[in-house]
Amino acid sequence: MNKQSLTIAALLSILVGSALYFTNFLQSPILRITHTIKSSYLDGVETIQHTIDEHFSQQATILELRKKNRYYEQELLNLHQVADEYQKLLQEHNSSFKTTPDTSLVRALSYVRFGDPHRIWIEMEKFNPKRVYGLLYRGYAAGIVVSKNGRPLALLNGDVKSSYAVNVGTSLAPGIVRGNNARRLIVEFIPTWIPISVGDEVLTSGLDRIFMAGLKVGKVISITRASGYQSAVIEPYFYGKNPAYFHVITQVR
Repeated sequence: MNKQSLTIAALLSILVGSALYFTNFLQSPILRITHTIKSSYLDGVETIQHTIDEHFSQQATILELRKKNRYYEQELLNLHQVADEYQKLLQEHNSSFKTTPDTSLVRALSYVRFGDPHRIWIEMEKFNPKRVYGLLYRGYAAGIVVSKNGRPLALLNGDVKSSYAVNVGTSLAPGIVRGNNARRLIVEFIPTWIPISVGDEVLTSGLDRIFMAGLKVGKVISITRASGYQSAVIEPYFYGKNPAYFHVITQVR
């Protein structure tokens, strides 16, 4: 082997070694960068997947809770009816239990006009324009539903035309509650010979066939007497919340 061949072989060896060295030298940071990118990508994918899973899990939970909430609201109305009948049964000893009231869930659509929070158009199936319906929110009397141009109109508690029959206090003093275009309501035509007091609870009487008896309306905060009657100002349990949904009592039997 001559000197030229040895030189060529040595150069080849150096080139091969250098190539291997620089390949490993360059490969290491490239691999680190690649691994970092892959790790970040997988972490991102996993985070997105967890977020999606949590979203659908929360959505399913919310839907289930809404379903249960509507069920419990209906059960609360049933309990009111049973409790009222039970009191009558104890008093009369010959009362028979009534069937539970029929209710339906209705959706609020819009205010009739801006600036008036007491009147709301609602979406209601099987609406009879000749009837007046009782409106409920979470078991509390919230107003009435009447017809306006053949459409169901919710008159919330604060409206001056929202009125229904009530009893005041443990003496069950009868009266008519109405709105006053304000937060507080007024119970009128309470007989003066029946005692009532500040702090008495006001409940629906059911005598107008709009509500069943025993639904909570509010509490008495002041009393006045004039023209042979008493009037009471009450703080209602429902006012101005304007929820997206109400319950309507479609039939009281």
